[in-house]
Amino acid sequence: MNFSGAQKTMLAEKLCTNKVKTRDQGGRKVSYIEGWHAIAEANRIFGFDAWSRETVELRCVAERERKIGRDNNPGWGVSYIAKVRVTVGDLVREGCGTGHGIDRDLGQAHESALKEAETDAMKRALMTFGNPFGLALYDKEQNNVAAPVDESTKVFIAACELAISTATSAKELHDWWMSDAEKSNRRAVGLDPEEVARLKQLVLDKKEALKTQTKEAA
Repeated sequence: MNFSGAQKTMLAEKLCTNKVKTRDQGGRKVSYIEGWHAIAEANRIFGFDAWSRETVELRCVAERERKIGRDNNPGWGVSYIAKVRVTVGDLVREGCGTGHGIDRDLGQAHESALKEAETDAMKRALMTFGNPFGLALYDKEQNNVAAPVDESTKVFIAACELAISTATSAKELHDWWMSDAEKSNRRAVGLDPEEVARLKQLVLDKKEALKTQTKEAA
């Protein structure tokens, strides 16, 4: 499968800090993205009807009685492991995950554990597609986790992307990108070097596509 230029751009985006959650685990803070966000990103980048997930293994590995809560009420602790397969076109990725459920009701404990295991496995499978799915969190420095872009910058970037995608002449596109006015606009908005480089690559790709179209039409 060949991803489109727009999809490659989205897959290369940094993970926004406002999408990252933290929890205490084993005496340390662990960063993660929520399952619903991973699904939303898959729908946004791949398309609602262009990807699927399948639970290929789901197994209970522990079930025991235990005390729960401050009052040490009788309850249950349950653990599951799962393997989930994510398919995007002809690309297949798999991930394994675990889930734990603690509840006074045994059935509720099982439900919580298996749902958590499936979600964890799905996120691990999707993570292989890039930063928007949490890959950035596996880097201890988290260099690909960034603060959200403000709305004015988003509007400017969207306008640039539209101008590039709808250009009909390689020369006009080049002249627009290199114009003093457009350079001044990029400085005024405060685009970071990585965003400028990304837009520049879109310009180069579009120029090549337009030149190819011109040759084929000749």
